[in-house]
Amino acid sequence: MERRPQPDFLIIGAPKAGTTALHSALARHPQVFATTPKEPKYWLCDDAPPPHWRGPGDKHSQQEWVWRRTDYDRLFAAAPEHAIRGESTPFYLYSTSAQRRIAQELPDVKLIALVRDPIDRAYSNWMHLWCDGLEPVADFPTAFRLQDRRAHDGWAPFWRYRELGLYGQQLDHLYGLVGEDRVLVVRYRDIVDEPAMTVDRACRFLGIEQGHVGHIPKDNSRTYVEPGWRPKVVGPVVRGGAWLAQFVPPEVWRKSYPPLLRQLAGPGDHHRPRLTPEQREQLLPAFAEDIELLTKVSGQDFSDWLSTSSRGSFQERARLAENLSEPA
Repeated sequence: MERRPQPDFLIIGAPKAGTTALHSALARHPQVFATTPKEPKYWLCDDAPPPHWRGPGDKHSQQEWVWRRTDYDRLFAAAPEHAIRGESTPFYLYSTSAQRRIAQELPDVKLIALVRDPIDRAYSNWMHLWCDGLEPVADFPTAFRLQDRRAHDGWAPFWRYRELGLYGQQLDHLYGLVGEDRVLVVRYRDIVDEPAMTVDRACRFLGIEQGHVGHIPKDNSRTYVEPGWRPKVVGPVVRGGAWLAQFVPPEVWRKSYPPLLRQLAGPGDHHRPRLTPEQREQLLPAFAEDIELLTKVSGQDFSDWLSTSSRGSFQERARLAENLSEPA
């Protein structure tokens, strides 16, 4: 019997928690077929175009959403007969409506949820948008406090720095729709600290052979853009170009964008600063209750997220892990 061209597994989130890295690692496995694009976002839609988000760059990015079921099925049509098929859209975990659609339409699909310290995740989220020239606010805590206003104004989910990190609520809702045995919760720190073991754990969950992928590619981080005249001058140009890009094919903006980003970043390789203990302490109340819920729902201990110490970027943490693994 011919299989319907649809996913056997989904990496469902969270954004900036290692979904791209794990997707890239699993795509190298000989028994896995991973979609291109990585993030079709189909289950965020309801066989209708995506909402008209109004944040900087939102309308351009929506051109690449796959919202027709025939187009979505086509993404899996080329999969080898015996391969397991998957895609990775990190907003599925956040979206309760996407969770419902997945539960209804894909009753056997396996789900991998990646979670990261929610403050570090939010900071990385802000950093992504800031270094892309889309985030107009140069101060992270200030941008964090703007979430509710931006949501009211119709900005897309990627701007929701707080809500995207409420994993306790998200998993509690998901477990009410699908069995817990169909959900694998993976910590971002395991992707950094124990990459091969983490990939093998995902392979066991998916029912495929272990030992084929020895490492996880680095995440899709950006060169840090220092506050100053460049973001004040080049940033509005980037945001204006992203708005105009909604009227042209996506590949046009993809060619125009990199030169602007180089101008935005300027010369040199700037490393992003860590959050200060004072900044983390200010933001902890936004997540403390949900961290407690996550511990209860998942059966794992996440109390380390209540620390006021930042863990740094992927590159910093990976470098530290490599140094610790080297023989003395």
